Amino acid sequence: MDDLLDAAARLIAIRSTADRPGELSAALEYVLGRVGPGFTVERFLSRGKPSALVHTGGTRPDFRVILNAHLDVVPAPDELFRPRIRDGRLYGRGAQDMKVAALVMADVFRELAPVLPYPLGLQLVTDEEVGGYDGTAHQIDAGVGAGFVVIGEQSGLRVVTESRGILQVRLHATGTAAHAAYPWLGDNALLKLLTGIERVLTRHPLPGHEVWATTVNVARVETPDAAVNQVPAAAVAWLDIRFPPEDRAYAGRTREQVERHLRDLSGLEVSVDGFGAPHRADPDSREVGLLRAAARDAGFGGDLLRKHGAADGRFYSARGVDAVIFGPGGDGQHGPGEYADLATVAPYRAALVTFLRALR
Repeated sequence: MDDLLDAAARLIAIRSTADRPGELSAALEYVLGRVGPGFTVERFLSRGKPSALVHTGGTRPDFRVILNAHLDVVPAPDELFRPRIRDGRLYGRGAQDMKVAALVMADVFRELAPVLPYPLGLQLVTDEEVGGYDGTAHQIDAGVGAGFVVIGEQSGLRVVTESRGILQVRLHATGTAAHAAYPWLGDNALLKLLTGIERVLTRHPLPGHEVWATTVNVARVETPDAAVNQVPAAAVAWLDIRFPPEDRAYAGRTREQVERHLRDLSGLEVSVDGFGAPHRADPDSREVGLLRAAARDAGFGGDLLRKHGAADGRFYSARGVDAVIFGPGGDGQHGPGEYADLATVAPYRAALVTFLRALR
């Protein structure tokens, strides 16, 4: 554990955010160094985002299992890149999401890949926090596939077989500029925009508790005006929409169909910036059963879990490959108090080893 904690502290100290390509590469190289020599490392690069696929042998095999980990993190103040341990918790940006899990996966791969009776892959990416299109999705487009995928996102050793889809859109309103003293001479675009947002929120009201339903976050509202004494002639809102497979207004639809639906709903022009399908794996599959049993052997319940956030498993799910999220515990993801629960790290490693050894 001491060796792992030292490695985790070093990895957390690397500011591997999307705007720092050098640090993304540094984080990738650090984990590849942890894996060590004697393996084939395939390197990928898409739009400045590096990733790697590690396996045994010279030719890429048909993987029975891929362990998937992302090494990028969301931005944070300087102090969150100075990891600290307190009360059995490792605090720092990326401690929970998901640098500790990435190191555990690297260690398990190093130990088991040479001896398992099937091909095991380790997939390391650096763009999950900004969509995953240049890491996991890029590798899949390049022909990487597997029979089953374990993504090390945090789950408290529960097995995540479902997660909601993601839709990121902008609503656009236009009007007529005027002097603020004579508003009747103008047409306020911002007021139109707020009316359109209200229509969307009426269809998808903000829940007061956890629900498995479509939710909408209004992330930004802005106009190009620099003066307060102007009637805005243009305004835009940024929305983040998360939806389950059951919501057929979004799930199973094309970008154009979703755009049309939101245009009719809001009465505004719509731009779709990001659109990812919900993720689902068969909860009754043999692999999920073995992984749940391995979690129970490690002292946890092996429960199934639905996740509200999107992860890279959706890219495999879209290709008909079962992918689950299975990671250690912690809390505070993307927040100032993010931490990994160190009491779950050794059981998490043990569960991965048990699962991979049991699988044939």
